[in-house]
Amino acid sequence: MRKKLPFDALISSANKCFEGVPGFGFSLVRRSALEQSKGNAHSLSLDLYEQSVYLEKTGQWRFTPPTHVVAAFLQAMKEHTEEGGVAGRLARYSRNQQRLVAGMKALGFRTLLNEKWLSPIIVTFLSPQHDNFDFNTFYDRIKAKGFVIYPGKLTVVDSFRLGCIGQLYDEQIDQVLAAIKVVLAEMQIDNGYAELPEENAVTAV
Repeated sequence: MRKKLPFDALISSANKCFEGVPGFGFSLVRRSALEQSKGNAHSLSLDLYEQSVYLEKTGQWRFTPPTHVVAAFLQAMKEHTEEGGVAGRLARYSRNQQRLVAGMKALGFRTLLNEKWLSPIIVTFLSPQHDNFDFNTFYDRIKAKGFVIYPGKLTVVDSFRLGCIGQLYDEQIDQVLAAIKVVLAEMQIDNGYAELPEENAVTAV
C-alpha cells in the first residue's frame, strides 16, 4: 500500500536529481495554505500568493520568466521519466556510488563513514596521510584533467567529497578514477590511505 506524506508546501530546485539547470526553483503549495499566506510575504518577488493570482488572471508570469531555463527543466523532467522516474535514477546513482567507492578503495582511499551509511548522492573520502598530499594541488590537477570535484571539506577531519549524481555513468566514474590515479602518481603518493582519528574510528570502513 502506498503511503502518503501530508504537506502544505514543497519547495525544490530544478538541478540536483532532476538534472536541470541550476538557478531555477519551483513550489507546490496547497491552495488553502497559499490563500492564508496573502499579505504575509516580505518580498515582492517571492510573494507566491500574488504570483499565483497574477498567473491565473493573465496566463503569464508576474515577472520576466526564465523561458530557456523552464524549457530546459521540461526536458529534464522528460529524461527523468524516461529513465524510470525516482526508482530508475536512484538505481543509476547507487551504481555510480558503488563503482566510485570500489575504485577509490582500490587506490587505497577510505570513506569517512561506514559503508552502510554511504549516500548515493555524494561520498566523503579521507584525505591521504602523506607528506606530499595538498588538497588544493590535488583539486587543481584533477580539474586540469577535466573533472571538477567539490572544493572543500565539511568535516573536522581532513577529507574531500565526490558526487555521484548528475549526467554521470560508468564511463565518467571510470574516467575520474583514472584521473585520480594519475594525479596521485604525479604527486608521488603511493596510495590514498588515511587513518581516521581514534574518536571517529567506529565510523571508518
